[in-house]
Amino acid sequence: MKEDSKVLVVIPAYNEAQNIQKVIDELKRDLSYADVLVINDCSKDNTKEIVEKNGLKCITTVFNFRYAKAVQTGIKYAQKNGYDYVIQLDGDGQHIPKEADKLLKKMKKTGADIVIGSRFLEKGNYKSPFFRKIGKDFFSFLVRVACKQKITDPLSGFQVLNRRVIEKYSKMGEYPEFPDANLVIDMIMQGYKIEEESIKMRNREFGESMHGGIIKPIKYMILMFYNVLVIMLNNIGRRRRNKS
Repeated sequence: MKEDSKVLVVIPAYNEAQNIQKVIDELKRDLSYADVLVINDCSKDNTKEIVEKNGLKCITTVFNFRYAKAVQTGIKYAQKNGYDYVIQLDGDGQHIPKEADKLLKKMKKTGADIVIGSRFLEKGNYKSPFFRKIGKDFFSFLVRVACKQKITDPLSGFQVLNRRVIEKYSKMGEYPEFPDANLVIDMIMQGYKIEEESIKMRNREFGESMHGGIIKPIKYMILMFYNVLVIMLNNIGRRRRNKS
């Protein structure tokens, strides 16, 4: 990675007033070379005020975009402003900013288009909720079957994207509601190189996860499985058309 590379940390945040200050403090200490953009997704608390008090760039949506569109908004900003790398980092304090250095170094070493921060490449202290663990194992299996590649944490949102991916994601008209295993499979099948790097991660301290409870994880798994099937069929059809 060149010394003059432009790095942007994109943080989607919805009602993260209890968590965001800690995230900002760690970013200033451990990723001082990177610019930070917070997508305040129409929060009802004072997330925006905390971010702006710290002098960080903040885009506030006029209505709740939800996670994926908030992330894509940050990616569009990165594309428009010529950033070379985007670090996707959650605003709830689970992602540890200094761990992003590992992802950037892995990208430089391997030439990957995407590097995923994996909680499961090595044994750690992170405790995944029951349904989330089932989903992780199931979608890891699907990635292995569809792409012949082992991805241990296809549901991780802690990722680094290079310029090639920034360009692609910024122009996707149908960016998926949950950009997880479905997007991993789609990108691998289209020839993008994805690597993983082992990272430490914390459990959420305050607030509720968007996958909390019982109904939300079940709904998520059904929707994700449907999306994966559609993506696999579309890519198989694309390959057949290219051969004919």
